[in-house]
Amino acid sequence: MSITVNGLDELKKLAGSDLGVSSWIEVTQDRIDTFADATDDHQWIHTDPERAAAGPFGRPVAHGHLTLSLFIPLFTGLLEVDGVTTKVNYGLNRVRFPAPVPVGARIRLAARLAGAEDVPGGGVQITVDGTVEIEGAAKPACVLQSISRFYA
Repeated sequence: MSITVNGLDELKKLAGSDLGVSSWIEVTQDRIDTFADATDDHQWIHTDPERAAAGPFGRPVAHGHLTLSLFIPLFTGLLEVDGVTTKVNYGLNRVRFPAPVPVGARIRLAARLAGAEDVPGGGVQITVDGTVEIEGAAKPACVLQSISRFYA
């Protein structure tokens, strides 16, 4: 279920709020291969199912940075900010990959809007604590703190 706010003032009022969990998305071999092509990272643990089956994870796994990149579409499913002209990914404070995402697994995002503050130029910067969960797994795929800026 998505939360929708209208404008920067409503966005700031969400500081400290739990944003819930996103819908699940499947990490397919096709998605992994497309990411490998886009980043020129064709390491066999990601792109060679036969070799990966005999490797440390028993099958191909997603690139950590693929998992990280999926934060944006997962987050967009949690929070919609209307009444702004520009949305910018400003950076990350920290990122960890506690567990690999095996091909065919489903992931989702659990997020909390940890903070919101005014920034020069008439914008608001938000800090989001996120955990990318793997369905049925004890450990998350990714734990991160993301920073985004919104301008009216």
